[in-house]
Amino acid sequence: MKSQSQALPCDEPNFGAFVAMDWADQKHVWSLQTTHSDQREHGEIQHTPEAIEAWVGGLFSRFPAQPIALAVEQSRGALVFMLSKYEHLHIYPIHPRAAAQFRAALYPSGAKDDPVDANLLLDLLVHHRQHLRRLSPDTEQTRLVQQLVEARRTLVNEKTRQSNRLTAKLKLYFPQVLTWFDEIDSALVGAFLERWPTLDAAQKTRQARN
Repeated sequence: MKSQSQALPCDEPNFGAFVAMDWADQKHVWSLQTTHSDQREHGEIQHTPEAIEAWVGGLFSRFPAQPIALAVEQSRGALVFMLSKYEHLHIYPIHPRAAAQFRAALYPSGAKDDPVDANLLLDLLVHHRQHLRRLSPDTEQTRLVQQLVEARRTLVNEKTRQSNRLTAKLKLYFPQVLTWFDEIDSALVGAFLERWPTLDAAQKTRQARN
């Protein structure tokens, strides 16, 4: 590997690989360099928890039990939050202003190019990380909190998805329910539909009581 600065933190682990990620709203471009090679690999990943989890799982399968240094042009955003729960990832957030200045020094035109930016971030990580601040590793308790928060988010998303499906079906077969109840995802609506799944069934019950 190319020579690196010697002024590195004494508590730095022996990284199995260095990875940089240029993030965006829809997808992220990454660049990877292993510890004992100058060759770099590149790819893209969609900005979804499932895609990121699969990507990180691939890294851990390739570098089992080895810490991985990861540079991200972000501080405490959603991407960093998703990545910080993985114990073997050592995250180096790079301020966008610092990345922009580094880009301008090498590419005065200032044109942004995601693969180029990922490589620039990787250069910063591999050769200048003594100037970068590594996020403090999370404790077991904070990782547990993150996992619980993510689990809650997953449940909320699933509840919203099911509520939307129910609303769509009711618009077709029983639209009156949407005007009778304020909260379509309430237990009361569920009990009502179990007993009277159609308008005809509800009307027959009312007629019988009259």
